[in-house]
Amino acid sequence: MNTDINTTPHRRYNILTGEWILVSPHRNKRPWQGKTEKQTTEKRETYDPSCYLCPGNTRNSGKTNPEYKKPFSFENDFPALLPKNPSEAFEQDLLKAEPESGICKVVCFSPDHSLTLPIMKIEDITEVVKLWKKEYANLGAKQNINYVQIFENKGDIMGCSNPHPHGQIWSQKSIPTEVQKKSEHLKKYWLENKRSLLSDYLKQELKLQERILEETEHFVALVPYWAVWPFEAMIIPKNHFQHIGQLNEEEEVDFAKIIKKLTIKYDNLFETSFPYSSGIHQAPTDGLEHPEWHFHMSFYPPLLRSATVKKFMVGYEMFAGPQRDITAEQAAQRLRELPEVHYSFR
Repeated sequence: MNTDINTTPHRRYNILTGEWILVSPHRNKRPWQGKTEKQTTEKRETYDPSCYLCPGNTRNSGKTNPEYKKPFSFENDFPALLPKNPSEAFEQDLLKAEPESGICKVVCFSPDHSLTLPIMKIEDITEVVKLWKKEYANLGAKQNINYVQIFENKGDIMGCSNPHPHGQIWSQKSIPTEVQKKSEHLKKYWLENKRSLLSDYLKQELKLQERILEETEHFVALVPYWAVWPFEAMIIPKNHFQHIGQLNEEEEVDFAKIIKKLTIKYDNLFETSFPYSSGIHQAPTDGLEHPEWHFHMSFYPPLLRSATVKKFMVGYEMFAGPQRDITAEQAAQRLRELPEVHYSFR
């Protein structure tokens, strides 16, 4: 484009999904008269006797948590999927349904109720990474588990029902839609070039340095060129790994380090505990070789202008396609310039 991409409406292509996003940076100047919310700062205790995720507490199912000292996982008491589904496939003209089975787990990041990833120690986040690896291997090895989705919803606006630091893992028989889309484009590029699509993309981003947020020895955090959410980010390993199970001990620590670096930037942006949904996309566990896959972790945060102004997918986004007012480059610059020390410790 001959015009300034940061001031002119344009569309950007997502190489992983084949979808387009409308970018309208000139709209960022419009005054805000929409909804704002009062910001509240809640100081939490390290232990909450009413929290069903704290060590030693009894959950609604009647089961009692062990007095765990490291990250702890258990099967969700209210799972979205069940291991055995007795229902049968259904098809009637244009109406179609099929049974789905799976195992859903909860992963408590820490026994300390007051913590979040950005204020946890790197060695403690490393223990979370190790547990993610273990769950990916164990769940993926089970019959009829063909995909393992690791994710975290942080903040009540993202549907988090408990502030205790935790995430979830949903493993299931079918390959989810978003993963299918990425698999298609990753595989097409691999077959044509015999190289990882994300490896080549990462080389270009490192050369340009326009959207890079953090870089460690083994990982890069950046705002993807096709980002949808205002301060969306992605962590990509420099080596072509299909899944987190391939990380060695040094790379586990480095992964924990860059997760901490990125989430500190998030919290420092508006000096609040930054909400987001994050998830790891990686190779399916369907028993097939997936040389095309290059695992990555994405963060989708809803905050736009401040801690009280949020971005929702409405109107055009719901009926036409995703749209954003701040460019990926503008978002990256704002995040990049933030301190690396968490605001609560300064």
